[in-house]
Amino acid sequence: MIKDAQDQAVSGATAESVVLYDQAVRAYNTGYGDALGLCDQALTLTPDLVMAHLLKAWMFTIANDPMLAGKARGLVRTAESLPMNDRERAHLAALRKATAGARMEAVGLLDLHLMHYPHDLVAQQAAMIMDGFLGRFRFVRDRTARALPLWASTMPGYGTILAFHGFGCEEAGDYARAEEESRAAAELEPYSFWPHHTVSHVMEMTGRPQDGLGWMVAREPFWSTPDNQTQVHIWWHKSLFHLELGQYDAALALYDGPILASLRPIAINLTNLSALLWRLDLLGVDVGERWRDLLTLWAGHTDNRILLFADLHAAMAELRSGQEPLAEARLATMRQTAASELEAAPLYRDVGIPLLEGMTAFHRGDYAQSVELLRPARFELWRIGGSHAQRDIIDWTLTEAALRGGMRDVSLSLAHERLGTRPRSAVNRDFLRRAERIAA
Repeated sequence: MIKDAQDQAVSGATAESVVLYDQAVRAYNTGYGDALGLCDQALTLTPDLVMAHLLKAWMFTIANDPMLAGKARGLVRTAESLPMNDRERAHLAALRKATAGARMEAVGLLDLHLMHYPHDLVAQQAAMIMDGFLGRFRFVRDRTARALPLWASTMPGYGTILAFHGFGCEEAGDYARAEEESRAAAELEPYSFWPHHTVSHVMEMTGRPQDGLGWMVAREPFWSTPDNQTQVHIWWHKSLFHLELGQYDAALALYDGPILASLRPIAINLTNLSALLWRLDLLGVDVGERWRDLLTLWAGHTDNRILLFADLHAAMAELRSGQEPLAEARLATMRQTAASELEAAPLYRDVGIPLLEGMTAFHRGDYAQSVELLRPARFELWRIGGSHAQRDIIDWTLTEAALRGGMRDVSLSLAHERLGTRPRSAVNRDFLRRAERIAA
């Protein structure tokens, strides 16, 4: 039986095609290289290499983009007719759930699977991404923690599993360990997205924007080459450091330059653009016609059923480009999802609808209503998925709404809350100054 780089049996492979498959897995894990193209090369040699079909299906599934969902389901159907072993059948079972929108069930299957196959990096990453968009980063940390003792540091892919654990630690608030492990992983896998991403998060969450820019500049040759498929998100993190330092022109220049230049227009990538423009808007920066151009890019990439996180960012573009009826139509579709039997129905009902209503109220200048809706929703904000840094856009909007609405006690409280973790943030210091000027 042919085995992959992690010594796992691979059905339908040859010695030549499994090398291409291993390269595809590494590209998938690191975000560096053409994972889909490498899968296709392997399948040209061995069309029955079932894991290549399943890997492609995972890539399309975890993109959380309706334009790719049909491709994922097609690959699952193809795989169903091929010979496979128990490990591969576990992937197929999880993919059936994931492509039907049952991500919690899919992760549950992968979680058990990884107790038997802790070296399965395809499953580790699929579970990590889905848990990330379910807001369950604790399990990203814990699942990789139980695997790490079973990995030798000399084993191919060790740098990847270490980077995954580092990211889980960061989102769980263990910033020192996250930084230490991610810096080590960056030495083992210098072109990988994950360690660069995690250290950026650590710098953001611990209020070290100058250090963050230093890290990014020093490592830029590794994370910003054309082969880095997810570099747009690193550029976004760099823009956040500029915002925290009050360098708004520099952030806007990144938007117009490398962020747009490195964009692959799928839902999760487009969220970076909405998130930056919304922040710049709140800061009073004139973003010109950029919202209108971004709205065009969003067309067809959300359906208000797959990923609430993306739906909300698409709605930002609808509101700020002057297409409020599109946001109203989105809200109506979200209400249909909330009333359905879909796994995501409670999320849309309890969190998604109040958030979009609160953002719409903010856009309309009804700041009291925006605060009334956003403040209670923030307690369940983790459920929309994404990282702490990404979800901060809601707290940022809430704080700005309180300030514009003249709510001194609320805005003072929120400003002090933000300064408690990021005292060097120019944005947070400005929030406090403005709050203190509101008449008691």
